[in-house]
Amino acid sequence: MRLGVLDIGSNTVHLLLVDARPGAKPVPYASHKRALSLVQYLDGDGNITDEGQTELIEFILEAWEFAAKHRAKDLLAFCTSAIRESTNGAAVLERVQYETTISLTELTGDEESAMTFFAVRRWHGWGAGTILNLDIGGGSFEIAQGANELPDLAHSVPLGAGRLTRDWLIQDPPTAKSVRDLRKHIKATMKEAVVETQKLGSPHIVTGSSKTFRALARITGAAPSSMGPYVKRELHLSDLGLWSQRLSAMSSADRLHLPGVSVARAQQVLAGALVAQTALEMFKVQTMQISPWALREGLILRRLDQLVFDGPLDPPAHVGKLTNSATH
Repeated sequence: MRLGVLDIGSNTVHLLLVDARPGAKPVPYASHKRALSLVQYLDGDGNITDEGQTELIEFILEAWEFAAKHRAKDLLAFCTSAIRESTNGAAVLERVQYETTISLTELTGDEESAMTFFAVRRWHGWGAGTILNLDIGGGSFEIAQGANELPDLAHSVPLGAGRLTRDWLIQDPPTAKSVRDLRKHIKATMKEAVVETQKLGSPHIVTGSSKTFRALARITGAAPSSMGPYVKRELHLSDLGLWSQRLSAMSSADRLHLPGVSVARAQQVLAGALVAQTALEMFKVQTMQISPWALREGLILRRLDQLVFDGPLDPPAHVGKLTNSATH
């Protein structure tokens, strides 16, 4: 069956269509996305403005039509920290449902961390042993560790690359003081989650998921995405420390010339590098593996598991409309 996953993130809004069936690996079929940073549409009180809501609704309607055109049978729609932490998040979700008929599931930070870990576990398998997974989003940073399919401990802290860039790295390129201050803030904010996670003992492998980690690995010499997901990609602390220094001296325009850095990521890749470096230092990790699967894949796999154990589920109202639209 063809499944759609609509991801309303902090940096982008993204619809991914995959062909999937229980027991098989989901195969990407098509993708439709837009660089929409909802945090840029926050007013002084933390509300998402009418303009931001309109942009969001326009994309969701585009995604709905795209999924229908490509005969999607089911649509999973979710949102993360951008809406979760906005003052008027509940009202935004109500407006989205009213104007599009699509209900966005609001994931908590811990749920986001756990579902990302679930995907990483499925990718690496049981042979990986205990996994510590780190994931840098636009609004939050997730830490999860465990020996099973779901983590024994999952944390989400407000250290997303987009958030930190907006709040701490005002100038472009940033001042040396702002970088030093941000490093201190990251370490202080991350400390409690790191200490709690370390009580579980040392993991067998440390993995990094998310586009930020993939971009950092590419900058430091990992294989490009064009070589496919089965190429082993690693990120080394020694390389990351060197590139954090280099990135701090570059403007966002200069970073665009680096491999793996898109227009949407150029401004915030430094903040992502500082979070990644601090995390590896605090966990005393020299090398991490880059996982090609993350939150979207976790939700898809969880949906397929429901089909196996519970049988076909009654689709929500908008899925029926998708199916009808696709068959005419």
